[in-house]
Amino acid sequence: MKIFLVEDNKTIAMSLVYMLEHEGYSVIHCDTYEKALSQSGGEYDLMIFDVTLPDGNGFELYKDVRRFNEAPVIFLTAIDDENSIIDGFEMGCEDYITKPFSTRELLARIKRTLRKKLTDNNLLRAGDIVLDTEKNIVFRKGVPVELTALEYRIFSMLMQNLGKTVTRDIILERIWDISGNYVNDNTLTVYIKRIRQKLDTDLLKTVKGIGYRMEEA
Repeated sequence: MKIFLVEDNKTIAMSLVYMLEHEGYSVIHCDTYEKALSQSGGEYDLMIFDVTLPDGNGFELYKDVRRFNEAPVIFLTAIDDENSIIDGFEMGCEDYITKPFSTRELLARIKRTLRKKLTDNNLLRAGDIVLDTEKNIVFRKGVPVELTALEYRIFSMLMQNLGKTVTRDIILERIWDISGNYVNDNTLTVYIKRIRQKLDTDLLKTVKGIGYRMEEA
């Protein structure tokens, strides 16, 4: 996993880079706002921002980076007043850790954040509907919805293409491949109707003459 570290204190930065690399993480380190902004477009699993930087503010960096990078952020800073901590969480950070800090505690919080990210990646959301791709369960408003195996496969296909139209031909072709049983066009219409009724949702759209699309909200 790749971690993006923004820390201007050389001693702290060297210690963190050593610790994280020893744990098997790949680390990209920047010590200024300008450098961080230029490097923040990469694919990172986690970003750690100091709040006080020599040429800027970590909170402002967070806002700038959030426009194009959704990786979770941990603030690591000597600023421990209540307002700053509240500001950090209200902006959407995953954690706020004040200096001085325990490296063991920091590592535990990093691992917790990364585990949460991996767990979230198994969940596909559309409004109040959630598909857990690991457990193969569909929830609506937190309550499991019972779908048949074929209904689940159809719905999973639509959720994995959230916001995109999936043609009837593609659905029929993939259902055939998975189930080994032929499903005709009229039968697919019935399955879609059942899925829509079970989920009690209008997010499952019919694109007339083409196929179906699951809207995000």
